[in-house]
Amino acid sequence: MSRVLIIGGGAAGMFAAIWAARNGHSVSLYEKNEKAGKKLFITGKGRCNLTNACDMDTLFSSVVSNSRFLYSSFYGFTNQDLIEFFENIGVPTKTERGGRVFPASDHSSDVIKGLLGEMERLKVKVHFRAKVREIETRDGAFYRLMLSDGREVMGEACIVATGGLSYKTTGSTGDGLQFAKEMGHKVTPCLPSLVPIEVKEPWIQELMGLSLKNVKAAVFDGNKRLYEDFGEMLFTHYGVSGPLILSASSYIGKKLLKKAQAGETLRIEIDLKPALDIEALDRRVLRDFDENQNRQFKNALGKLFPSKLIPVMIELSGILPEKKINVISKEERAQLVRLIKHFPLTLTKLRDYDEAIITKGGVNTKEIDPGTMESKLVKGVYFVGEVLDLDGLTGGFNLQIAWSTAFAAGNNIAHKDKETKEAGK
Repeated sequence: MSRVLIIGGGAAGMFAAIWAARNGHSVSLYEKNEKAGKKLFITGKGRCNLTNACDMDTLFSSVVSNSRFLYSSFYGFTNQDLIEFFENIGVPTKTERGGRVFPASDHSSDVIKGLLGEMERLKVKVHFRAKVREIETRDGAFYRLMLSDGREVMGEACIVATGGLSYKTTGSTGDGLQFAKEMGHKVTPCLPSLVPIEVKEPWIQELMGLSLKNVKAAVFDGNKRLYEDFGEMLFTHYGVSGPLILSASSYIGKKLLKKAQAGETLRIEIDLKPALDIEALDRRVLRDFDENQNRQFKNALGKLFPSKLIPVMIELSGILPEKKINVISKEERAQLVRLIKHFPLTLTKLRDYDEAIITKGGVNTKEIDPGTMESKLVKGVYFVGEVLDLDGLTGGFNLQIAWSTAFAAGNNIAHKDKETKEAGK
């Protein structure tokens, strides 16, 4: 039996604790908050999007950074294994649109209770309000933890599951990244990800609260297309958000950050009617115009756009709002059609970590064994979850990264321990 010490009581930390304990180890978990799973509690708007029930190809393609690193861990503990795990500990699940898997109760608290209950059953010792100050190593191997209150905790293995930098109020303040640096690890530059984006246009405030479904967005740096996808988005008082924009932030975040530092911007174009090509859309607009021949332009757009969007579309179209429909020229109509297919916004910066679902960047995966999550630099130290330079899209993929990497670490300690015993026979 090894003494396994875990730093962090989030999804990855609790999961690693369970698997290390199931493999017969003495496990102690140290959480600096007064309770476990604070970030898990708010995940999926409090419903907790546990994973995604997609096929393996989709799972890998939904990881934005270092997906190849996850080959062993994803196959070692799949999304289906995760669903089965929760069913077995009394947390039934359901699958919704887009493969998103939630607890059947729609309560993230049930997920946390299930994990805490399993840890209690396995006699994992959980220490709350226990902040780790330092991971001490000797001769290139883990030696002990130094706590902020002066306590020293000896152990054979340490699993770092401290999260990233997003939602600092839940305890994600970058402790694990600092521990990694102190042990000689490289930490790739971090930035907020799956995060809303600010825009330059002052009229954006007029659209606050407007949600658009089934639109297409494309982000450009000059004429170079950086990202394109289809889905749902939301306008806010400062810019844009919603699933389509959050996913875009994963791909364009680094570029936008560089642009912002240089005082430059990126452009996003929204296709408000992606199901129609230019010709079909022109026929649709012409049909609406024919039905409203004697009305003013500002009063003839109700079937084309949500009411909040109409004043902005009128302004950007360059067509006078009081102009009668029957005197709008073919060129003006073509200009309106182009606007509908290429509604423009200027992206200026990402919002902060407080609004980011995850952190992009972290402990360099080249310095971590992909099959075990053990540090290649310090024997007996493992890194799991968001502290690593791994991130995925919305839809349960980031939690699957946490579960799979935690499983790999929790199980590998057992295998190494058995090998050590066998070698000493």
